Amino acid sequence: MASLSSLLGRPSWPIIFALSIPALLLSRRLLRGASRPQKIPKNEERVLILGASSGIGRAVALEYAARGARICVVGRREGELKKVEEECTVLASGDKSRVLSIAADIANAEDMVRVRTLLENKWEGLDTLILSAGVSSLRPLLEIAGLERHGQAFIPEQATHAGIQHTVDVANKALEINVIGPIVTAVTFIPLLQSRSASPAVLLVSSLAAVVPAPTRTLYNATKAASLILYQALAIEHPTVAFSNIIPGTVEGNFRASAVDGGSVRELDPNKHGLKIPAVAKRCVQMVDAGEKNVFMPVAFGRVAHFFYWLMPTAVEQRAAKKYNFTA
Repeated sequence: MASLSSLLGRPSWPIIFALSIPALLLSRRLLRGASRPQKIPKNEERVLILGASSGIGRAVALEYAARGARICVVGRREGELKKVEEECTVLASGDKSRVLSIAADIANAEDMVRVRTLLENKWEGLDTLILSAGVSSLRPLLEIAGLERHGQAFIPEQATHAGIQHTVDVANKALEINVIGPIVTAVTFIPLLQSRSASPAVLLVSSLAAVVPAPTRTLYNATKAASLILYQALAIEHPTVAFSNIIPGTVEGNFRASAVDGGSVRELDPNKHGLKIPAVAKRCVQMVDAGEKNVFMPVAFGRVAHFFYWLMPTAVEQRAAKKYNFTA
């Protein structure tokens, strides 16, 4: 009688890898130890949300307010920020002392020091930092420089000095918020977190664009990749701080209105086909509580796209070109 092993044959490495995933996840949970809410009660947690005036940042602020945390919302648009402050205050049973609000730019060192001083004076420290601020870009790089593609040629044939300078100016806008902002944030708040919290945590709202390239997203890809690897490296430099990175695909909302290059949306309507903002926000809070490092949303699509880009880059690139209606 044939043995089971002879019937099944030698299992291929993808099967072995797939079967090992549940065991790896279980062992990770067992080794993780006490959950963060056991160290910091939810109603005592001090949470700073940068980029809280809209989108994921606003939704994260509402999640924390609803569970009783003390929160500070920060954004550049003071009018929108006040609305978020009012929403959070309602969720805090009208207790205005539980909600702080300050208009500030994450790339401005003076502004971030003002925020830090406020937290020191009001809370004597910080437990959780959420960085959700960011800007998008929606045009191919050479189009930003004023070149129009015709087959393999361009009109004009070369980028002018003015076109190159315009590209640099646009790139600097993306760098300022997506890279310099996270640097200023880290330098300003990591020492406060490490010295004043029983369980300090940082969550970066990243993007699938940080790990899988896409046409028309050149500057966005580059700057989001930079901030993601920055915070992953900081996690090694500061092992007492729990760093988490959420890496979502397309998300609903008007985030693309912040495009620094003035481009228009090319893919299917994000409000019909994108991830729902409340779901992303809820997952952010769960990640911080559990101390998870990197989470893709949707899980299957994000991890598969990232994994297969290294196995079959051409196929992934073709799929990305189709998604963004780009023809080379």
